[in-house]
Amino acid sequence: MKIFITGQYITKFGELWDRGLNELLIEAMDGAITSAGLEPKDIEAIFVANKAAGNFEDQHHLNAIASQHFSHYPPAVRVEAACASGSLAVVAAEQALAAGTYKTVLVVGVEKMTDVSSEMATHILSGATDVHLEAGSTFPALYALLAQQHMAEYGTTREQLSAVAVKNHLHALENPEAQFHKKFTLDQVSQSLLVADPLRILDCSPISDGAAAVVLTSHPSSGSPQILGWGQGQDSIDLANRASLTTLQATKTAAKHAFARAKLTPTDIQVAEVHDCFTIAEIFAIEDLGFVPKGSGGAATLDNRTTTSGNVMINPSGGLKACGHPVGATGVKQVAYLAKLLKQGQYQVGLTHNVGGSGATAVVHILKG
Repeated sequence: MKIFITGQYITKFGELWDRGLNELLIEAMDGAITSAGLEPKDIEAIFVANKAAGNFEDQHHLNAIASQHFSHYPPAVRVEAACASGSLAVVAAEQALAAGTYKTVLVVGVEKMTDVSSEMATHILSGATDVHLEAGSTFPALYALLAQQHMAEYGTTREQLSAVAVKNHLHALENPEAQFHKKFTLDQVSQSLLVADPLRILDCSPISDGAAAVVLTSHPSSGSPQILGWGQGQDSIDLANRASLTTLQATKTAAKHAFARAKLTPTDIQVAEVHDCFTIAEIFAIEDLGFVPKGSGGAATLDNRTTTSGNVMINPSGGLKACGHPVGATGVKQVAYLAKLLKQGQYQVGLTHNVGGSGATAVVHILKG
């Protein structure tokens, strides 16, 4: 079965004090339906991605809120997989289409994170760890451990980490929905506030509000990007039980399945939105996805091989680092952003990569224009 992306929409990402959770949800849904040239009644089901509205906003049962926006109350489900919630909601929608249950569905991801203190946000996000085995851990600390190991094994440098942030902030200047529109130098990133050695504040994605939505259909659709393949991978939720601390096995598994379904290889990919929740995460991603050899991700980034002068453009939206990371929306935003680029003809084949936690869940999608 062929599945197409006929509509997409991304709200502004950032500290959106003037918009609430429901407003962001509705804006994204309406925007995607309008983009697809459909009427609300054409939507047969809704898949809502959200990590923690119950904690951030005291709002559970978000799927019902999405459904009640439509006069025909379509079936709606909520999908949660930490920061991979968005892409896993897309997978759930694809499976429903492939099963023939529906022919046209809406996927929407949303998160409103800035109405709580930074300390509370950190605590809520830490719920995506194993709260017993990794009690007291934060994601900056866990990714710092991964960074330390990668630096020890492969000689990855502080400057190479900084190059990821510099590149993604530069890319975000071209994305009006991005949270940040500011250039940084390597020195500015390297000398920013230390969070968890070696990670500094400018290595970390921000706390963000935002939403994104896509309309998927199994109807033949001329000119709409097609989802060629998808894959999901899992690994130990805690770092202690991982076979390696320099590879995210979940990413490798998800990529293997996605490439097999698409009948493509990493060399076929022209553009990718990858999960750069921290700068080290992008280095892991481009290695584990097969874009560069293991251990060379930092050097490839510093040498400008992951931007316009390279073989594959990485995070043209600015990534999580500069576009923002409203966690439930991120995976949907990645698909929506690439669909827009493919529709515009800027690229022919693209990939999205979304990670939950410190690598327990990973989802990869491959799209063709």
